[in-house]
Parts: sequence; structure tokens; C-alpha cells
Amino acid sequence: MGKLTIGDLTKQMHELVKSKGWYEKDSKRPQTPRNLAVSLSIEAAEILEHFQFGEEIKDVDELGSELADVALYLLQLASVSGIDLEEAVLKKIEVNKKREWDVEK
Repeated sequence: MGKLTIGDLTKQMHELVKSKGWYEKDSKRPQTPRNLAVSLSIEAAEILEHFQFGEEIKDVDELGSELADVALYLLQLASVSGIDLEEAVLKKIEVNKKREWDVEK
């Protein structure tokens, strides 16, 4: 498979969510910004489990799966919130270029 854009990945994520019926009004998994933010946080915490008792990655595939979960929730949260994630990321990179870290005040 070739390289995909954020838009391509978002479209595929929406197709999956729609196929599961999670956008339906009576869904047991309502795809609201709040619910997606909670899910994103939970999945991010699951990444920490891989480093709970050490610095080394024990299972790269499993860590990759957790990272993919985070990415999918992030894409969906941005999309349902009306945020162009690609634009937001590029803006943040420009802001960070001007920031200084590790500077005592």
C-alpha cells in the first residue's frame, strides 16, 4: 500500500466507524467529541503499559497496535470537531520552531 495522507486515513476511519453503526443515534458507542477524547486518553495510557517496568519495547507489534488506536481516535476527534488536523499540525510545528525549551526564567 502506498503512502496515505491524513485525509485518506480519516476517510478510512470514518468508513470503518460507519460500517459498525457507531454514528447511528442509538449507538452504544456514540462518537461524540467527549467520548472520543476519553477513548484517546485511555488508549494513550495503554501505551504506557509497555514501559511500566522498563525502558525496552518488548512487543513492537503490540505497541504499534496501541499507537494505531491513538492515531485513529485522534483522527476521528479532529474530524468530528471540525479541525483540519494536517493544518493544525503544521501550525503547531511553526509555533514550536519559535519556542525555546530548557531556558531558565
